[in-house]
Amino acid sequence: MALPNVFTHQDRLLTVNINESVEFPGSESGSTIIPLFLDRENGVWVLYGKFEPGTTLPPHFHTGTVHFFTTKGEWNYVEYPGDAQTAGSYLYEPGGSIHTFSVPADATEAAEGFMVVYGANVIFKDGEYQSVRDAGAIEDGILKTAEALGLPRPRYIRPQAGAAFSRD
Repeated sequence: MALPNVFTHQDRLLTVNINESVEFPGSESGSTIIPLFLDRENGVWVLYGKFEPGTTLPPHFHTGTVHFFTTKGEWNYVEYPGDAQTAGSYLYEPGGSIHTFSVPADATEAAEGFMVVYGANVIFKDGEYQSVRDAGAIEDGILKTAEALGLPRPRYIRPQAGAAFSRD
């Protein structure tokens, strides 16, 4: 069998290096994110996150699945204190789950890792709805922050097909 024809030509690989990227403030104090892939239309977002010791994110509900690979440090969900995630841990979260991300205050280093998220996080604070965080909200926040700080538009992968007619 012959190789198939190339339907999606690339002049170069679509790649981002976290060591060459700018960290942006995360949703909560003590957290930063590096955008790697933001797909508003399909609701997929890939980030590299860093969470300082003592950082706790508000409880959030996942509308889709999450894959999280911890590269440094340790963290856990408040609801599962016996299931600490440490460097090298891979975590799968099913859609419909709700939990509270926390880094122990006595941790010796920041927790870091890659997250691949499908859908949105519905954020709660003090038991009440606060906001929705999805690929679009993350992209809007990052671009607004970059502009406010006088930084160039960050480099990340963003599908560009969008919703459009295939022809006029």
